[in-house]
Amino acid sequence: MKNKIAGVIMTIIIVLIIGVFSLFGMLLWNELKRMETAVQPENAVTIFSEGEETVKKDIKTPQIIENPFENIKDGNQQVNEVDYSNISVDRYFYNQLEVESKTIYKAFESNKENMKTGTYKIELGSSFSDLLSKEDGQDQLGKYYQSAIEAYTYDNPDVFYLSPNKMYLNIETTTKGKKVTYSVYIDNGKEANYLIDEFSSKEQIEEAIQKIEEEKNYILQNRRANTYDNIKMVHDYLVDKIEYDTTVSKANIYNIYGAMVKGEAVCEGYARSFKYLMDAFDIPCTLVIGKGRNSEGQTENHAWNYVQLSNKWYAVDATWDDPVSSTGWVSQSSKYRYFLKGSNDMAKDHTPSSQFTEGGRVFRYPPISSGNYE
Repeated sequence: MKNKIAGVIMTIIIVLIIGVFSLFGMLLWNELKRMETAVQPENAVTIFSEGEETVKKDIKTPQIIENPFENIKDGNQQVNEVDYSNISVDRYFYNQLEVESKTIYKAFESNKENMKTGTYKIELGSSFSDLLSKEDGQDQLGKYYQSAIEAYTYDNPDVFYLSPNKMYLNIETTTKGKKVTYSVYIDNGKEANYLIDEFSSKEQIEEAIQKIEEEKNYILQNRRANTYDNIKMVHDYLVDKIEYDTTVSKANIYNIYGAMVKGEAVCEGYARSFKYLMDAFDIPCTLVIGKGRNSEGQTENHAWNYVQLSNKWYAVDATWDDPVSSTGWVSQSSKYRYFLKGSNDMAKDHTPSSQFTEGGRVFRYPPISSGNYE
């Protein structure tokens, strides 16, 4: 009898021992599975394909680009090689750029017609592979990009339809063994397009350009015999044509379409239009931005121009030569108060800024004559 009882007790002990080890084994197995899942999540950032490792990185340039690029795709594609070395550019701010920025500028220039769609992908190919292989390569490329797009939009008032803060710079990195390939391009990301809000299609842009060119051709038909008269004619056209917009809320008031077609603009619209028409006359001219101190002693952001005449540069501020008047009449002295002025007069209430955006590249303006044109 005692032997039977002892056997039952031993059986129970064995079962309990087996149960404890089984439970411990299950707990250990679950913990190992949990750790494995944590190390290798299902949605891994790195994609592996046929021995190639592809990683997509996006960069954001300072100031102009406001949001990080978001449309990530597999980079297992052949890099589209492009060459913009045959594109010839000779413009004031372009000539101040580094080689890398000039390449991006030329890409814009080469694709000016394509960019009217607002969605065209601007390929830069592997142009920046050496730069991107450096530790700070992405940061450097972002700065080169910003300088390029600033120079491009200030040199070319005719691209009034582009919205730089909707244009995104993309870096696609493909690794195959020890070989790393970088493909760079610019597009609209998840934005509907990279056009300003007033335009949504190439057709609208071309219609606007046609109207602008009609105004330009009308002025060109009245070309005068000398440079001074042509500068004065354009200045007078803008002062008489444009009504200064005090609401700062209407469409296109910052560009040549609003100024030359709609007849309403703020200082930037005047200045860009003056630059656009000087380009049509092949008269050297730059856009200038900075601060202006108005008649009430208040300092405000402002834009005007420098123009070359008789091998010297002078300032022209068509905006402030068009004061808001309740009668619609402007005296001759007021109309030419800021026409072909030198630094001695302009410095009294105009302070140029060489940076188009905070933290951006420092550009140079042409040194203007100290005295006024006589």
